[in-house]
Amino acid sequence: MCASRCQDFPDFELVTTWNTGPLLADSCGYIVISHPPSPPRIIVAFRGTYSVANTIIDLSTVPQEYVPYPGESRTESVHGSFVDSILHPLKNVKRTLDPELAECVDCTVHAGFMLSWRHTRAEILPYLEKVIQQYPDYQLTLVGHSLGGAIAALASLDFKARGWNPKVTTFGEPRIGNKGLMKYFDKAFLKDDDIEENDMYRRVTHVDDPVPLLPLREWGYRMHAGEVYISKAALSPAVTDLQHCEGGEDPLCIAGADPVARATANNETESWLVYANMTELWNDGKTVLAIPARFQIWQLFFAHRDYFWRLGLCIPGGDPSDWSRKYPDLVQEERVTMI
Repeated sequence: MCASRCQDFPDFELVTTWNTGPLLADSCGYIVISHPPSPPRIIVAFRGTYSVANTIIDLSTVPQEYVPYPGESRTESVHGSFVDSILHPLKNVKRTLDPELAECVDCTVHAGFMLSWRHTRAEILPYLEKVIQQYPDYQLTLVGHSLGGAIAALASLDFKARGWNPKVTTFGEPRIGNKGLMKYFDKAFLKDDDIEENDMYRRVTHVDDPVPLLPLREWGYRMHAGEVYISKAALSPAVTDLQHCEGGEDPLCIAGADPVARATANNETESWLVYANMTELWNDGKTVLAIPARFQIWQLFFAHRDYFWRLGLCIPGGDPSDWSRKYPDLVQEERVTMI
């Protein structure tokens, strides 16, 4: 959390921060407790990183079996190597509290995201167990952006299986697993058919953001339900720019920018899937050759970040451009001196 902004959240108590390192297991964030009069919550924030593109692309062809948590062997090292995590997937010993979540049939998960979550879990679990015991009536709330959204997603399944019932909001979350894992996700968080009432998991996406479309659908990756789509490119969106989406691959939402997902939704032939993947033809009265949004990597610095306003520099004392708010006397004094 940015130290120069702490005064904006007087009801927040910082529990801990973590940073697992800049390699492929890159994960950082913080845990805070929100006390009344703010909504009583235990907030776990998983921060996004600029390594997300490399993590997605480099490891997207190496999925591993997903086994529900908590279900690992007591003898396994949480800090095992990446190779070990591939060659020796976790063994389920059926310790989940929710019997419906004890098994994930034919489920695979992105190996890089899973490794990041395993390292993160070792950092945060002791703190979470303590504060949840101390504040049992506080809502466990997970938020994450980009790579942090992927880790928050895997954390949510872990915590749900423990009976902690987290409320989750992710922004620009990439695809994390196959169809089997997405069905498991929906079973865990969606309890009825009213999509607007299923607010325990909100997967927020933004027009032109390529990250939710990666890893590629052709490689077996899918999206889960709970999507809230922002159709306006520029900040800030109005309520009318937000859309609750149906299922995980609604062609009227972010999946509409993926020719493979769109063709599948329209029950088109396999040959067309291959052709659409190569060319991306839009038929809007005139044939236009376009690059799919998922390949617009430069949007990592625009659409992928434009879920939030920039708060400025995170330095002691805050952003100098914002000093007029914090130190009005000092700024007024400087203006008088200049005159």
